[in-house]
Amino acid sequence: MSLMITEECINCDICRPECPNEAIFLGEEIYEISADKCTECVGHYDVPQCIACCPIDCIEKDPNNQEDEVSLLEKFIKLTS
Repeated sequence: MSLMITEECINCDICRPECPNEAIFLGEEIYEISADKCTECVGHYDVPQCIACCPIDCIEKDPNNQEDEVSLLEKFIKLTS
């Protein structure tokens, strides 16, 4: 499952540089996460770095993009090879 940023985002830009897959970008109003690039940091870190650094806890699992850890690892391999 990839992650999503909720409307509570304050556009602080702390999460964007922490994403190892460059999945976070500035959308029309708030930062957004590309489901095609988000691996929840599987393959890079033990915990999603965006969640770890977000000062207002506005990043959560995206119910519209459910993936298991195997799928996230396969996506990581595809993105890094």
